[in-house]
Amino acid sequence: MDWHPHATELAATVTPRGSQWRRPVTTTPRHLFIPRWWETPAGARFGTWELHDGPADPGVWMRTAYSDQSLITRVGESHADHAAPDARPGGRPTSSATLPSLVVRMLRHAEIYDGADVLDVATGSGYSAALLAQRLGDDRVTSIDVDPYLVEAAAGRLESIGLRPDVLAVDATGPLPGTYDRIVSMVSVRPIPASWLVALRPGGRLVTVIANTSLIVTAAKADDGSAEGQIEWDRAMFMPTRSGGDYPPGARDLFDAVWDAEGDEVTQGRYPVLNVSYNWELPAMLEVVCPGIEHHYEEGDDGWRTARMVHADGSWARATAQADGPPVIHQGGPRRLWDVLDEARAYWLQHGELPVRGAFVCVAPDGVIHLQRGRWKATIG
Repeated sequence: MDWHPHATELAATVTPRGSQWRRPVTTTPRHLFIPRWWETPAGARFGTWELHDGPADPGVWMRTAYSDQSLITRVGESHADHAAPDARPGGRPTSSATLPSLVVRMLRHAEIYDGADVLDVATGSGYSAALLAQRLGDDRVTSIDVDPYLVEAAAGRLESIGLRPDVLAVDATGPLPGTYDRIVSMVSVRPIPASWLVALRPGGRLVTVIANTSLIVTAAKADDGSAEGQIEWDRAMFMPTRSGGDYPPGARDLFDAVWDAEGDEVTQGRYPVLNVSYNWELPAMLEVVCPGIEHHYEEGDDGWRTARMVHADGSWARATAQADGPPVIHQGGPRRLWDVLDEARAYWLQHGELPVRGAFVCVAPDGVIHLQRGRWKATIG
């Protein structure tokens, strides 16, 4: 099946006319980097995974691979390449082929130029490394991933289309294998790994996303080893870095422990119950000021809404209300999580926006991120 018309259509969708990335998208056979993938069937709850095999259905393969969507390639420790047809893995996604428009946007934020040496963090399927190698040449591109299989598979697929950038199994949070003019991360971090500041050449530019937020950081390295830039007026979500085969379980088991508990403090809330996870700005703000909160939301046919928040330090909150009415808030543990949420909402209502997006960024040599916008300040360590 001829993939070229599909790639041409994708390029027209994800790149503006005249973009330096249009030719790489047009000439890269994305389907070869995603022969199999996991998908949640329509109507199934998230976390229910079904395997798709591209070569077994070329029509679906072409339509899916050249659509502007992320495709999950690894769930927990189960990679789609190795899975049995009837496999039903559990757990969170641990690798994916990022939607092409987001790959292009991250590369555009990097302000890549001819002759730049670029580190592509999180090889994944190998697609972003392919675009970079098409644009700059093999010798200018290094791509790293913590997963040796992903590195092996991506290197083989790149070579099959005549591309041979360096693709290495490296933990991105540790020492890096060279120095670079640009570091572009397709994985999220918190804080910025100190090794990135070491590997970035003076004047070089890094682009990444703060873990568990939609905040894109762009920063240029200064002579003193720090980097300065901003939180972009743009949004992206990436999986966080991991060191092992899967992510730790986090605080999800705490939901069961406090599901219907009576709070140490019971109050009436000021604002309606909302699904925080379906909002771009509030989760980002919460993760900056109180990192590690996890959320659960449910809405019944009778109009009752319940939102739950838990934190690994034992803090929790539950808000329940009929439709948009004032909620009853139960809270426990060392911090009042719903109060933190309401403080952010009060700021939003007063100022018309939250201060994180557009904030000035200073990344210290140890990777700690200092944010400031007007009189608002925050530190991400």
